[in-house]
Amino acid sequence: MFLNTLTPKFYVALTGTSSLISGLILIFEWWYFRKYGTSFIEQVSVSHLRPLLGGQQCKVWRNPLNLFRGAEYNRYTWVTGREPLTYYDMNLSAQDHQTFFTCDSDHLRPADAIMQKAWRERNPQARISAAHEALELEDCATAYILLAEEEATTIMEAERLFKQALKAGESCYRRSQQLQHHSTQYEAHTVNTNVLVYIKRRLAMCSRKLGRTREAVKMMRDLMKEFPLLSMFNIHENLLESLLELQNYADVQAVLAKYDGRRLKGSGSPPLAPPLTRLLWVSSSDISLPKSATICYTAALLKARAVSDKFSPEAASRRGLSTAEMNAVEAIHRAVEFNPHVPKYLLEMKSLILPPEHILKRGDSEIAYAFFHLQHWKRVEGALNLLHCTWEGRPDLHPPSMLPGHQPWFLCVCVERGERDVVGMFHEVSVYPKKELPFFILFTAGLCSFTAMLALLTHQFPELMGVFAKAFLSTLFAPLNFIMEKVESILPSSLWHQLTRI
Repeated sequence: MFLNTLTPKFYVALTGTSSLISGLILIFEWWYFRKYGTSFIEQVSVSHLRPLLGGQQCKVWRNPLNLFRGAEYNRYTWVTGREPLTYYDMNLSAQDHQTFFTCDSDHLRPADAIMQKAWRERNPQARISAAHEALELEDCATAYILLAEEEATTIMEAERLFKQALKAGESCYRRSQQLQHHSTQYEAHTVNTNVLVYIKRRLAMCSRKLGRTREAVKMMRDLMKEFPLLSMFNIHENLLESLLELQNYADVQAVLAKYDGRRLKGSGSPPLAPPLTRLLWVSSSDISLPKSATICYTAALLKARAVSDKFSPEAASRRGLSTAEMNAVEAIHRAVEFNPHVPKYLLEMKSLILPPEHILKRGDSEIAYAFFHLQHWKRVEGALNLLHCTWEGRPDLHPPSMLPGHQPWFLCVCVERGERDVVGMFHEVSVYPKKELPFFILFTAGLCSFTAMLALLTHQFPELMGVFAKAFLSTLFAPLNFIMEKVESILPSSLWHQLTRI
C-alpha cells in the first residue's frame, strides 16, 4: 500500500541523492589516495572491521627448509601414529604446486594434463598413482618430483628420482627456452624454469642430508648464480645452514651482507632498569627488520661468536659491556624483536617438533629455524649462555616492541589461529604479549568485584538480599550447629557449663 502511494518524484529524488553521495565518496577516496597512497575504505575495513568479523588472514610463506614427505614426515607417522602436517598446511602446498608446476597449455601434453589433476588430488595414493600413469606416457619431470617427495622412503631413493627428474626437466627447459619468445610458449617456459630450480634445490638438500655438504654448497651457489631473480625460493637460507655446518663463517657473513640489509642509526638504554638489564638492553626503534628468523638469528650468532667464549654476566655488570659485546647483545635483541618465539626453542625451554611446510614469519611456526640451527648454536662455545643472559635481561621479559603501546603488526588476533592451522593442535603455540598475573592479584580482583556486586544488589533489593543472607548463613553454620549438638549430648552438662564460662 505504501509503495503504491509513492510518486515518480520520490524515485528521482532518491536516485539523485544516492548519486550525489556516491560522487562525494568518490571524490574523498580520490583525494585520500592521492595524499596517503591507500584507500580509506579499504584501510578501515582491514584494520578495524575485518578483525571484528573474524575474517583477518595472515600471510604464510613456503618453508625453505621443509622436509621430504615420504622419507621424513612419514617416518614420524609410522613411529608415533600422529600426522606431522595439518590439512591446511598440505592444502597450501597443493596450491603452491599448481602455481609453480602447471599452466594453461598443459592439456596439449597428455602427461602434463594428468599431473595437473594429480596436484589437485587430496589422497596421497591417488597422487602417486597419477604420477606413475604420467610416466607411462612420457618422461615427465613433475611426475618424478611427486614420487621423490611422497613415495620415496629414504633420502637416497629421493635423490635417485630427482636425478631422473633433472634429466627430463633440463630437456624440457632447453626446448622451451628456444621458443620462449612465442606468446603461447612463454608461460610453459616459466613453468619449466620453476621445475628446474625446484629439482636442483632439492638435489642440493639431498646432498646436505647425506653428508655431502660441500657438494650441496656448490650446487646452491651455482643455482643462485644461474637464476638470480628467483628469490621466492629463498635458496640463500639453505646455503646459510650448509655454510654453518662447514663452520665457514666468513662466507656466512658474506651471504648475510647481501641479504640482510641491516641499518643501524642509534642505540640507548631504558632509564629505570637494573644494572645488568641496562647493559643487556639495546633500543631497537631505529633498526630495520630482517627478512626471516634465519637471517637475523644467524647474524646474532656470528656477533655472539666473537665474545661468547669469554662472556660473564657478573664481569659485564661490574665493568660494563665492551664494543664487541654491545654489538652482540644488540644483534640478539634485534633477532628477539623480530621473532620472540625462537629463543625458547634454542634454549630448550620448549620441545621441538617437525617443522611445517609453511610458516608465518615472526610467528611460533618459525620453529623450523631452531630445528635446523640449534646444533650450530651449541657448537659455538658460550653462545647460548649469552642468548640466555640477554633474553633474561630484557625489560619485563619482552623485547621493546612488546611493551605496552609498542605492539608490532604481527600481534594480531589472527596470528594464533593461523599458527594452529599450520603446526597443529598438539603443539602448544606461544602467544605474545602474554603476561601471567600472580594468583593474589586475580583473587583480590575477583573478591572486590564480588563485594561490589553484593553491595549494589543490597542497595537495590534490601529485603530480598536479607532473606538470601539469612539462608546463606544458616546453611553455612548448619554443620557447626550439628557438631555442637553432638558435643552437648556427649559431654556432661556441668562440664559443658564450665567450658562455656571459660
